Amino acid sequence: MSLETARRLLTAFFAGLGAAMAVWGARLPSVQDAAQIGAGRLSLVLLAAALGMVAGLQLGCHLAHRHGPSRLLAGPGAVFGLTLVLLAQCRSLSTLIAAATLFGLAHGVLDVGVNSAAVNCQTAYGRPIMASLHAACSVGGVGGAALAAGAARISHTLLFTIVGVLVALAAAAAAPALRLAPQLDADPAGAGATRNPADSSRRTVWLLAGLAAACLLSEGAALDWSAVHLSGLGASEAVAAAAYALYSAAMAVGRLLGDRLTARYGAAAVVRTGAVVAAVGLGGSLLVGNVAGALVGWAALGLGLSITVPSLITAAGRGGPRTVGAVTAVGYIGLVAGPAAIGALATLTSLPLALALPAVLAAVVALASRRALDPR
Repeated sequence: MSLETARRLLTAFFAGLGAAMAVWGARLPSVQDAAQIGAGRLSLVLLAAALGMVAGLQLGCHLAHRHGPSRLLAGPGAVFGLTLVLLAQCRSLSTLIAAATLFGLAHGVLDVGVNSAAVNCQTAYGRPIMASLHAACSVGGVGGAALAAGAARISHTLLFTIVGVLVALAAAAAAPALRLAPQLDADPAGAGATRNPADSSRRTVWLLAGLAAACLLSEGAALDWSAVHLSGLGASEAVAAAAYALYSAAMAVGRLLGDRLTARYGAAAVVRTGAVVAAVGLGGSLLVGNVAGALVGWAALGLGLSITVPSLITAAGRGGPRTVGAVTAVGYIGLVAGPAAIGALATLTSLPLALALPAVLAAVVALASRRALDPR
């Protein structure tokens, strides 16, 4: 199989993952209504999915290290789709928690598979492609959200079933091709080579993981708090909803441009510059305190941090699948815990002041990017 075909396969997996997650997230209110649960109990379902994902990331690390990441694409991808079908049938809190745990577990294993395979594919290319693969996930997310919105009149049961079955069938259909894609399993350091201890040292892994958590905390803040922020400034419901759309669109654009910029200037320089844009953009918008400034600020955050996670995963790949899984796991803790932390800070102070946290963390990313991403 050609290297380009292997890349197309990975692009499809990233896009499918983003689309399925967006469909699930966009129709959560319908899930909540069908099970007749309040926000507090829904949070238990989301917590179960998060815990399942962390367990899946750890399992994926072990399996990818032992068998190669290509083995974590077709099977886990099919299971991931089928768990979405399972979620469609749930009508009680207990069944939702069980299904959400399995959904998160499959997501975690698949996440390690696609990212570890992407590191290997990028190594085979000899130039950056990670950002474009993550852009496919962002574009898939936009498509999934649009599908969920366009299909608002049909039940979430039918929508989840259709999407889940399609994801499962597509993943299973890719299995024969994946067996012909050795580029996805190639050791980034070369077969039998000795890794540079500095690349996989505990200090480096924790630094990469911490920066991933900082970046994904900001993503969680945009998802859960951007519309609330705009509403507090007097924006209409439509304009408030546009804040996250602008954030997502800016992130997709940044990732589409990211590989070219990384190849020209290096990952550390691109991440540092982007993080400065994010910190100044969001921080400045909070100081200005009006609707137009807030929209610009959220777009700047998405654009500025767009290349950070792909670059961190590329750096983690020098330590192998276990390092990729560890960095991803800690990063997702930031995604899950971030919105709650901002809510707590907002209760103690105010929402604009609490939203300064992502801006501060972006500044931290800028300061630490060279040490984390420069392999010298």
